[in-house]
Amino acid sequence: MTSDARQIRTSLAHLTMIEASPLQLIEAAAAGGFDGVGMRIVAPQPTDTLAHPLIGDDAKIRDVEARLKATGVAVFDVEVVWLAEHTDVATLKPALELGQRLGARHLLVCGNDAEPQRLETNLARLCELADAHGLGITFEFMPFVETKTLQQALTTLARIKQPNARLLVDALHLFRSGGTIDDITAIDPALLPYLHLCDALAHHPGADGLRAEARGGRFYPGEGALPLGDLLRAMPAGLPVAIEAPCARYAGLSFAERGRICGAATRAFLSGVRGPQNWA
Repeated sequence: MTSDARQIRTSLAHLTMIEASPLQLIEAAAAGGFDGVGMRIVAPQPTDTLAHPLIGDDAKIRDVEARLKATGVAVFDVEVVWLAEHTDVATLKPALELGQRLGARHLLVCGNDAEPQRLETNLARLCELADAHGLGITFEFMPFVETKTLQQALTTLARIKQPNARLLVDALHLFRSGGTIDDITAIDPALLPYLHLCDALAHHPGADGLRAEARGGRFYPGEGALPLGDLLRAMPAGLPVAIEAPCARYAGLSFAERGRICGAATRAFLSGVRGPQNWA
């Protein structure tokens, strides 16, 4: 299933409708014309729970595989590992096995450990384990965890020197952490596997409001005030786009309807972007 706008591959991230089951997420992606989904199979923190756990439930996994085949939707990435001081990387093997089984290409990881050396050690170990299961690591920075900025994430990746570790830029986190378009243009394009795209208000919510905004205060592309066109033009041409945009405005709609609206907004936005790298 190829997206209409420039044939850019698009994925619907689970956080856009985090309460959806994997089957509902796949149906929403199909309704919206997305090529894939980003499926949450790991709870970020030990105190968090998944509403619809998959790991170890073979019957549910078979249902997911059947729905993927029926819709033509692929699993683009699986998520989300927060590497913290208590993380035991070996315990993540079942998640990597499931990601491999579902055909995912990436495991999304962020750093939430205040000790850089321990974080680097755990991230390197996770990269090696993921590589054994055919997965790449996408390392994401977020301003409300310990790895807060683009530069911190780049430093960590440079220090671990793992060939399957790359950088995930989320539009909201980039701008809320003080990042700029110039920062993006300075990055080696080979380090960028895909982009997390969403929109938001121009007003910064303040440090105490960052996580709440990220989890429910985003908008679909083109519905807010972030300089998304400039961001896209700074990215490598043809880079896949994953929409991570939990939006309270649409919370009362069905998952399929949210997927349809999100997909239409995404295609309209991508089609409207013009620039030297042919985002049109």
